[in-house]
Amino acid sequence: MNDTDREQGALKDDVYSQANPPREGFTKADQKHMYRLGKVQELKRNYRPLSALSFAVVLTAIWEYFMLANTQGLIDGGLAGLFWSFIWTFLAFSFVGLSLAEMASMAPTSGGQYHWVSEFAPPSIQRFLSYIVGWMSVLSWQAGNAADCFITGTLIQALLQVNDENYEPKRWHGTLFTWVMVLVLYVVNIWGHDFWPRIQNPLMIIHILAFFAVVTVLWTLAPHNSAERVFTEFSNGGGWNSIGLSLMVGQISAIYSILGTHLRTIKPYQADQSPGSDATAHMAEEVRDADRYVPISLFWSYIGNSLMAIIFLTTYLFAMPSVEDAINDPSGYPFLYVFKGAMGTAGVNTLTIIVLLIVSAANINFGASTARQTFAFARDKGLPFSSWLARVHTGKEIPANAILMTCTVTILLSLINIGSLVAFNAIISLQIVSLMFTYFCSLSCVLYRRLYHPELLPVARWSLGKWGPLVNAVGLAYVVFAFFWCFWPNETPVDTETFNWSVVMFLGVFLLALVMYVVEGRRVYTGPVKQCRMARLEI
Repeated sequence: MNDTDREQGALKDDVYSQANPPREGFTKADQKHMYRLGKVQELKRNYRPLSALSFAVVLTAIWEYFMLANTQGLIDGGLAGLFWSFIWTFLAFSFVGLSLAEMASMAPTSGGQYHWVSEFAPPSIQRFLSYIVGWMSVLSWQAGNAADCFITGTLIQALLQVNDENYEPKRWHGTLFTWVMVLVLYVVNIWGHDFWPRIQNPLMIIHILAFFAVVTVLWTLAPHNSAERVFTEFSNGGGWNSIGLSLMVGQISAIYSILGTHLRTIKPYQADQSPGSDATAHMAEEVRDADRYVPISLFWSYIGNSLMAIIFLTTYLFAMPSVEDAINDPSGYPFLYVFKGAMGTAGVNTLTIIVLLIVSAANINFGASTARQTFAFARDKGLPFSSWLARVHTGKEIPANAILMTCTVTILLSLINIGSLVAFNAIISLQIVSLMFTYFCSLSCVLYRRLYHPELLPVARWSLGKWGPLVNAVGLAYVVFAFFWCFWPNETPVDTETFNWSVVMFLGVFLLALVMYVVEGRRVYTGPVKQCRMARLEI
């Protein structure tokens, strides 16, 4: 490097510093990316590389959520159907995860999908498409956060019933438990914003130790099926025309556990739920050296958790003597039927409370990501009351108003459950299909940019290289496939309770986004790409 190069480099560093002055935990790479994205660093970067990975591991918690959310797969597919559908979902979604991780490295911003769409879409549609994706993403995450908190209440209700056969779960009980979870979420995210990142590593250790505890108990104490039953015995409890169709419908359990959140009722108080796979991307502006460690956290937490889930699932299926009895367990949760077959009440309580602790921690992480997604879209003037929602608390350096709004939405949605669980389920069913839609748009846009204007792709430290087009294309194909099956009901015949309301909610929210674009969006929203200062940035 000659003197001229050194002078130019120093000049660039000075420009970056003027836009975003150096501060604690703010690396040179973070500084340069915020400059390129046209954003000011307002949030504190509390997450170091290991705590960012731990945050992602605890949040996704795939084996725990698959333990809670497997009823549909047992009904439509049985033992073997649940196992093999998880295997192909894990392999196929790996391509989606790789693509999301690379985009998070190209543009490490809390905006996530709507920002990626804005930056990579054809210029003629970038503003409109980014706005629609932003609305679908925000509402999807808000619905998911409500389901996230609600599952805590249903799990507590199930435990109460295990310990007291006379306990009769009421919907308003679940709503009250939801409010308690919301209160914890709000307190931790507002007043524990510095403390919470420091305990992510211990929480990840608990997550791993709990896995070994559950697997060990089931292998040593539970009755065991034959390998032939577990890997070859399919069932069609949903009344479909063939085992093949039943298996396609039943794969939704695997999709839910890996991709996103969904609430579905078999019993009046049972919820099936899992957090979104891209949640870590929305914390990018609070992670140190984000363009490197956010994609690492996003992808490797998925791989590690999925491998643990495969081991857990195999153990779980071997320990399930009767699929029918598991589905019809009074608690509403098949895993409690399996636990009760291996342990006494004290053991069931202990393991379930540990899982409840991890799920509650995941709820807090999920709420934090939901608030950051809302904050980012408001910062780009995509929402009503954007200036208020995008305001950052100057002392705490957190989006306090977005956190308050997120908790308020969850409380309001949980009230619907008191009047009608069907209506509550219908609203929450929005999450998974909307999330899939945002993945479809993001992967389509980055593939378009990669094929037609590769020179305009931002530099990524975590890059797919020459494999990018293939990985994006396979991921896109799987998203389309999964999106189609997400609209199917659980069983036939279909009535108001078994109908999959996600198609109604998806179309309703899509129409709402269109109306908002016509009324307000086209006047005030330009899309984050308009603020980007350069197409390429050497890190």
